[in-house]
Amino acid sequence: MIRILGIDPGSRVTGYGVIDSDGRRSRYVADGCIRLGSVALAERLGLIYRGVLAVVDRYAPEAVAVEEVFVSRNPSSALKLGHARGAAICAGVSRSLPVAEYSARAVKLAVVGQGGAEKAQVQHMVCRLLGLSEAPAEDAADALAVALCHAHTQATRARLVAGGGRVR
Repeated sequence: MIRILGIDPGSRVTGYGVIDSDGRRSRYVADGCIRLGSVALAERLGLIYRGVLAVVDRYAPEAVAVEEVFVSRNPSSALKLGHARGAAICAGVSRSLPVAEYSARAVKLAVVGQGGAEKAQVQHMVCRLLGLSEAPAEDAADALAVALCHAHTQATRARLVAGGGRVR
């Protein structure tokens, strides 16, 4: 079993989810949201960094998985989201943790089986896969989905390597 911290970065709310997984079975550990309010961007980035550090220190994950930036029509929003991702990644790296990055499409494909899945479908499948009786907050559910994606991806890579397959 490996403990994985999944992060769904946002410039207003950053979701996190922690699971233990062997790649086939996953167990829920924790989830939550780092709420940033409407302070200046630099202060929000500091809050993300310190918030992720606190989660890392509390739950001691062995790996961090972060959702990549979805580039929308608004370049300013994409840049702010990229900064939020950077703060979260730096927090993991500062604790010497390996950090993996996954596109939103890859996360949805791994968890729902469809890359264009809606947020409600992701929440539903996170509940099913982790045996949760009620859905976590949207951002936390997305973070748990990122952690599940990492667990599934790493298990598949390990099987490919063990079977003599090539992995990029």
